[in-house]
Amino acid sequence: MSAGNPRQLHKFGGSSLADPDCYRRVVEILREYSGDTDLVVVSAAGKTTNNLIEWLTLLGKDGRQAHEALQALRQFQQQLIENLLSGELADELLTQLHLELGEIARVGEQLPLSEAQSAWVQGHGELWSARLMAALLSQQGLPAVNLDSRLFLRTERSAQPEVDRAQSWPLLKAQLAQHQHKRVVITGFMARNSAGETVLLGRNGSDYSATVIGALAEVQRVTIWSDVAGVYSADPRKVGDACLLPLLRLDEASELARLAAPVLHSRTLQPVAQSAIDLTLRCSHQPESGSTRVERVLASGRGAKIVTSLDDVCVIALSVPRSQTLEPVLAEVDRLLQRAQLLPLARSVEADKGRIQLAYTTEVVGSVLALLQDSGIAAEIKLRDGFSMVAVVGAGVVNNAVHCYGFYQQLKRQPVEFIAESESGLSLVGVLRQTDLDRLIQQIHQHLFQAQKQIGLVLCGKGNIGSRWLELFAREKVALEKRHGMSFTLIGVVDSRRYWIDTRGINPEQALTAYEDEAVESAASGEWLSVLASHPYDDVIVLDVTASSELAARYPAIAEAGFHLISANKVAGSASGEQYHAVQDAFAKSSRFWLYNATVGAGLPVNHTVRDLCDSGDTIIALSGIFSGTLSWLFQQYDGSVPFSQLVEQAWQQGLTEPDPRSDLDGSDVMRKLVILARESGLVLEPEQVRVETLVPEALAELSLDGFFEQAAVLDNILAERLSKAQKEDKVLRYIARLDRHGKAVVGVEALSREHALANLLPCDNIFAIESRWYRDNPLVIRGPGAGRDVTAGALLSDINRMATML
Repeated sequence: MSAGNPRQLHKFGGSSLADPDCYRRVVEILREYSGDTDLVVVSAAGKTTNNLIEWLTLLGKDGRQAHEALQALRQFQQQLIENLLSGELADELLTQLHLELGEIARVGEQLPLSEAQSAWVQGHGELWSARLMAALLSQQGLPAVNLDSRLFLRTERSAQPEVDRAQSWPLLKAQLAQHQHKRVVITGFMARNSAGETVLLGRNGSDYSATVIGALAEVQRVTIWSDVAGVYSADPRKVGDACLLPLLRLDEASELARLAAPVLHSRTLQPVAQSAIDLTLRCSHQPESGSTRVERVLASGRGAKIVTSLDDVCVIALSVPRSQTLEPVLAEVDRLLQRAQLLPLARSVEADKGRIQLAYTTEVVGSVLALLQDSGIAAEIKLRDGFSMVAVVGAGVVNNAVHCYGFYQQLKRQPVEFIAESESGLSLVGVLRQTDLDRLIQQIHQHLFQAQKQIGLVLCGKGNIGSRWLELFAREKVALEKRHGMSFTLIGVVDSRRYWIDTRGINPEQALTAYEDEAVESAASGEWLSVLASHPYDDVIVLDVTASSELAARYPAIAEAGFHLISANKVAGSASGEQYHAVQDAFAKSSRFWLYNATVGAGLPVNHTVRDLCDSGDTIIALSGIFSGTLSWLFQQYDGSVPFSQLVEQAWQQGLTEPDPRSDLDGSDVMRKLVILARESGLVLEPEQVRVETLVPEALAELSLDGFFEQAAVLDNILAERLSKAQKEDKVLRYIARLDRHGKAVVGVEALSREHALANLLPCDNIFAIESRWYRDNPLVIRGPGAGRDVTAGALLSDINRMATML
């Protein structure tokens, strides 16, 4: 693998491989999201493993039913192959399938089967799935080979087998060395012991094998594809407004897994915690629906993120005689459970009653009960069933008074057995006699997460617009928070070389004066994004008020970090179509928002209007107007009485231009706005398709800013002749942008009659004429100030308001 293209691993569960369409969907996912040498771990297709277990169960009960079950399995696997493959590939897999089913049938005659024989039978589902997926990928032009995980994964049989990484690592390296230029499709769920027998890795064994293999192969990222997009704030099937969490701390994920949440398992997370791999959860049925990334951040948290629940919980009650002391019994219980790795979901200790209560899932409670009964502990042990559990999970939740109070209040009228705080401080758990659990988690979710959201703001750029936005934000902060029921805190100011990040909050009125003392040098480009990774806020919004191409190139990284973006920077919106769509896709995939109304028309609602027309069923046909407030001001003033170069310097001094006025004069700013507006209209327009007339002579283009102003008189000679010609025809000069219905895009100086709509504007005004199917004969016109610090800062605040409603 090259350093620039690190290997990744993709895991697909049975629900992602349920039928031929699912297999085809996985192929397209791998085509788009995987590299030529990535690893792919697969579960058995659909319910194949369950069907094999059913066959094993029926063997000793009803031979006829067992035969029918095996035939149904044969038919399902055969139909998968015939639907997906053709020619020799299909024939080869069908032959192997029939031979192996025959061998399985012969093993079934040797009743009773040993544990090793039963495991060998159950592992065939993964074997068939890996073989079929590798063949299908190769047939679709993605060279692949299948690999049996038993060739390299080593473990010994136990209740929860752990892979021996020291033995497995060199065996995997040797296997991968044989397949260096293909995707390798690997079976999940199974390994081999020292006796050469198949060992199944237990519950969630395929996910566990995926992260183990990922750690052994030193991949950069493991993506587990299933039927859900990731971790939500609650089960979205039960809570309609549950939201996907794009980022989840590793310790929070581990706590969620400990509480038996179905989307994660603690064994799956062990290799992640012990290696450098990233873990991402995504939905194979809707790849663009977002994802959850599990990250290794252990900074302080602010409270609950997730409400989770379980039905069918059992409680083991230990009653210690009054003649005995509780503490030694409790210590012995803890020691036993720790050693056996059978820690409870929740624990209650009532010293005054001499009682210890331990909550477990029905799956493991039998093992725990047997362990305690065989231990000789001096306590009466009883098993009680008929309980359920509800919990809130999040770093800092036990120290969040609002969340603790809200949780206890919601359980106040419920049949509560006990409430416990986890020792880690990551969860509050309520164990209840069975109740309407769905309704309860809806109430808890609404109570906790409808509370005030904490929004962090990061300002990139502290020049004319940035400084004015800081003033506006300081003045409007209270009204903004009251309007949306959220708190907004400035937590960062960033420029091209330095950054100041303080998640405790930065006073916007003192941000610029304190910046020199507080800001630190960036050791690497985008370092501030890494520093922000441990922020405690519900959402973070980055405001880009620069004209930086480097920062625009980091927009996908901003989305992947889980941050929203508000942009006055036109670079990304007017980049090549490929780059523009890459940014849009990055925000869509991470369920983040990118707003950029300030890129066109400053505070005028141009983007909003065009987007609303298209969303309402209208079709944009043509666009035209004066899109630059700077050039509007310059040409409104330019009547020959004052040289054009002096007008440029006046505009620059008043903050009406970009920091370098050549960015306005060369027409690139207008071109970018035309491209952005065209794309917002649903029209396809690439920057190079726009014919742009620049007002910057070659002689001035490469000079320093001071050199430009010293020699700016060159501009006067160029424009004076054109102005004189226009005045002889009783016309005026204006800098116009046009995109017509045939796709012709032009930006440049035009001579217009004095009565023309585009000729009669106030200085700095923009005007946008929108021709559409509904406004064909009488274009929709938006007119008003299109440049200046105040209106641009206002446009940024407008987008913050809009984003707040979206959040």
